[in-house]
Amino acid sequence: MTANKIIMEIRAGAGGDEAAMFAGDLARMYQRYAANRGWGFSVLDSNATTLQGVKHLVAEVKGEGCYEAFRHESGVHRVQRVPKTEKAGRVHTSTASVAVLPVVEAREVNIVPGDLEVTFSRAGGPGGQNVNKVETAVRLLHKPTGIVVSSREERSQNANREKALDILRAKLYEIEQLRATGSVTDLRREQIGTGDRSEKIRTYNFPDDRITDHRIGKKWHNIEKVLEGNMDPIVKAFEKTGQA
Repeated sequence: MTANKIIMEIRAGAGGDEAAMFAGDLARMYQRYAANRGWGFSVLDSNATTLQGVKHLVAEVKGEGCYEAFRHESGVHRVQRVPKTEKAGRVHTSTASVAVLPVVEAREVNIVPGDLEVTFSRAGGPGGQNVNKVETAVRLLHKPTGIVVSSREERSQNANREKALDILRAKLYEIEQLRATGSVTDLRREQIGTGDRSEKIRTYNFPDDRITDHRIGKKWHNIEKVLEGNMDPIVKAFEKTGQA
């Protein structure tokens, strides 16, 4: 599938605060890579922690070729490093899961208005007084599936509702595709995993300064440079395998 707009969802997995910090590192890596490619990267919803970490973040990426470049990021990413909060110098293993979903047109997924439960709230974070005084944040519950999505970063209630519908359509489209090919549960687990340390598509090993992708057996060094947004070696490796 070719798509020039995607929804990227990043969740901290096993590892507590360090997992949230790693999820934040991944989010910033994707944002910087998108900027390098001239793509738009907009955070639609996030649950931030201290120390620049995030428990959960949803972003929209727009630009030619963004789905092909990011689609292989879906899965459980594992990090091995000494956390900033670790005083004894021990290496910890933590995880974060990533899901990449193409944004689909409204005509491709039929959402019945009566199936939605819509709630509004005040959006926190930057944006001035308007953000704090007006209920611009939107939360959608799709009652037939139990899927809950939200958007709070736009300035208007209507804009957040449209972004939330984009996220919901992307998730419902994914479910339809999985049902057409097999078990929704098994395939969804294969894509984003449960966040357990034993499930992994890629490992970021800081002591050895090595990134290993376990699906294609490739390894790269200079982790810090990659996390700064230099993802081209990884993206091109998948292109060479014919999986892009």
